[in-house]
Amino acid sequence: RLRGGMGSASKVASNFLWRFFERFGAQMLNIVVGIILARKLGPGPSGQIAVVLAVINILKVFADSGMANALIQKKDPDDLDFSSVFFFNLAFSLVLYLGLFLAAPAIARFYREDSYVAILRVLGLLVVTLIAGEVSNGLKGWMKSNILGRSIQPSEFAKLSILLMLARYLSRFEKPMTRFKEVMNVGLIVGIPSLVVLAQGETGTVIVIVFMFLVMIYFAGVDIRLITAILAVGVVGIGIIVGYALMSETTDYRILRLLAFMDPQKYEQSGGYQIIKSQTAIGAGQLTGVGTFLEGSWTTLGYVPESSTDSIFTVVGESFGFVGCMAVLAAYFFIVIRMIYLARFTQDKFGRLVIIGVMAMLFFHVFQNIAMSMGIMPITGIPLPFLSYGGSNFITNIAAVALVLNITRGRSAATLNTVQAPGLG
Repeated sequence: RLRGGMGSASKVASNFLWRFFERFGAQMLNIVVGIILARKLGPGPSGQIAVVLAVINILKVFADSGMANALIQKKDPDDLDFSSVFFFNLAFSLVLYLGLFLAAPAIARFYREDSYVAILRVLGLLVVTLIAGEVSNGLKGWMKSNILGRSIQPSEFAKLSILLMLARYLSRFEKPMTRFKEVMNVGLIVGIPSLVVLAQGETGTVIVIVFMFLVMIYFAGVDIRLITAILAVGVVGIGIIVGYALMSETTDYRILRLLAFMDPQKYEQSGGYQIIKSQTAIGAGQLTGVGTFLEGSWTTLGYVPESSTDSIFTVVGESFGFVGCMAVLAAYFFIVIRMIYLARFTQDKFGRLVIIGVMAMLFFHVFQNIAMSMGIMPITGIPLPFLSYGGSNFITNIAAVALVLNITRGRSAATLNTVQAPGLG
């Protein structure tokens, strides 16, 4: 009996360890590779960013993002094919961290030299997606790939392509966009892909692109009066569109989200549902949270829509409370500040604008995602970088950070302090 009991206990223990490794092995690998990259990059700001990304991946494990969240909410976890999911995530992590880090110099060089070809390819992929893509949640923004049957979201890759294309074009001029031709060229670089993405229904992605564009042209040295004029035209245009939509009593989901943001209680069963449930879940966490993987919590019971993607911050808020939310904000704030620091001391204008663009993209993603979870911004489909579940967005963010780390690779804090780039003092 004693042997039988010990054998049974050993089987239970080994089964538990294997299940834990299957659920979290890929994220644990991400942490290890992130620390290795940090050591490779040295003690300067680039290495510090890699360390913070490793910390965010630790939060990703305990925040119940993606696969772990699906396992908890699944009625019968035994029905899931654990091995295939684990090994896919394992390979996925290796390719992301190591492959993109090694490929980043080639990506930057390709866009610097053949950016027009690159943007045309991305534009073609966006058009194909618009015509023959998959529809999900009313959006036609996904393409079925042959990689283990996974879908890709080309609009995510378009953000990075537009960023690199803009950096390449703006870096050619000491004072860009001083002539009408230059303004038109920049407008085409940003406008054409954005219109196609907007036609797919990806309003959130277009907002990210516009914000990134405005920040990049500001740091590129564009006249502030021109930037103000662009902003004024944009605000007036949005006001006219929204006003017309309200008067015509349209049922467009984007207008419904805007109305729900202004009065969530009135639209409690439709557009305001996600706002109300997100606020409730975050509030339930109070100071230190209710703990991870707690059965019966708002997020694990599925009361919060898209809790593993767009609303992942509600999981952080409920699980870790105010303390956990501040930790996540501090990690993102650190990455943004260090990128500004790196840009300030990067002499190559193309590299400097790439860093600024990546910083702007990540900053707006973080701001909008957290703000909409707390009900202080309208709901959009903008994920939280490195925490939200979603392969295309994760690849784009890792590739963007890999570009930044390669641009500043091998430079210590002492080296960076010796030279300051013009325009960022």
